[in-house]
Order: sequence, then C-alpha cells, then structure tokens
Amino acid sequence: MRYFLLIFGLAVISVMLVAGKRGDISRKPPLEIFPDMDKMPKLRPQTRANFFSDGMSSRLPVAGTVARGSAYQDLPVNTGKQPGTTNWIENIPVAVNAQVMARGQERYGIYCAVCHAAAGDGKGITGKYGMVAMANFHDARIVKMTDGELFNTMTFGKNLMPAYGGQIPIEDRWAIIAYLRALQRSHLAFLDDVPADQRDNLRRMMAPPPPAAPAGATNAPPAGTPAPAAPPKA
Repeated sequence: MRYFLLIFGLAVISVMLVAGKRGDISRKPPLEIFPDMDKMPKLRPQTRANFFSDGMSSRLPVAGTVARGSAYQDLPVNTGKQPGTTNWIENIPVAVNAQVMARGQERYGIYCAVCHAAAGDGKGITGKYGMVAMANFHDARIVKMTDGELFNTMTFGKNLMPAYGGQIPIEDRWAIIAYLRALQRSHLAFLDDVPADQRDNLRRMMAPPPPAAPAGATNAPPAGTPAPAAPPKA
C-alpha cells in the first residue's frame, strides 16, 4: 500500500510540475492532453464548405423547426389564440377556397373519419372495436365551439383523442376545420342558406320519390271498362 501511495504522490507532483496548479497564470500555451475537446471541426458563417454540395457553410433552418425568440406564439394561425391572450379566435385565419376544402376533405378522411365517421356523427369504424365516446360534430356544443378551440383540440388532443400536432401540419389542420364546418352546415343549414339559383334543384333532389305501383299493376284500364269514344271526324 505504501508503494502505491508513493507512486500516486509522485504522479500528482509530476502533473503539477508539467501543467501547473489550478489558478496559475502563465504566458505559455496550455498543455492540451485532448486537443480535440477545444479545437473541434466547425463551420464559420459566410465561408466556403466543401462538406455540402452547394459549397456554402451557412444553412437554411430545418423545415418545421421554430427558432428561439421567434414570434411563433404571437401568430393566431399557429396557436388558434388571440395574440397576448388566452382567448380563442372565432374564425379560421386563412383564406378558404375550393382547394383548401378539397385538402380538408382528404385529410379528414385520413385522420378523422376512422373515429368520427365520414358524416362527422361520431359513428366511425373504431366504435366496433371498443372505442367509445367519439365526438359527434353536429352536437350543439361542438357547433358553437370557436375555430381556435377546435384547432387547439386537434393540436394537443383531449380526453381519449390523441394529439395530432406532430402528424398534421398547421395548414392542413385549418383545412380540416374548414371541411368540418361544411359537414356541420350540411346537417344544420336552412334552404335560405342555399344560393337562389340552386334552390329549385335542391328541392327536386330532396323531394320524396313517387309511391311505387302495387305488384302486378299495369297502366291498362280494368276489364269491362268501355273504350274511350273516338273523336268526331272533321
């Protein structure tokens, strides 16, 4: 044991003689036992870098990332909230057109219809496998929800519904909400909501079919019915 302590003490003294003790000031360059810990390979901005195919060291941010200190949380389109408050925005903060509606219908069919059904009534296929309490989008509670709250629920989930913020991009979430509102209008709208030039077509489509004729019935008059008189000759 004493030999071990002697060797250990000599080793400490040798290291102090070579490297100096903590806090010493010296004009000589420090002794770097592992120089790669101080002098790592790096890229300086606005310089050439052969590592990348375009030869540029400065790179664009990775798609989908958010820089620290950015105004991300201040934009209603990203949060569904009014800036600087906890209040939900009432309406979709993006322009809604036919392309957005088509995208929303497609994304709804992929992510939502499995639970909420194509009609949005909460009778999706998962109900046959034990999933219960899927929301019916035509309930008054959900119809009265603001678009911002629907966006937040889709982003972070609620109750049994998982969060889809990591799967569905922001613009697709708003497109789904636009299509969801169209589903609700299809169930809750009035005839006066339809453009005037399309109401007649809608009435014909909604009219009940004529009653079916009894089996075996024909258009021929019953037996014994006199034939109609011939029209008088001119």
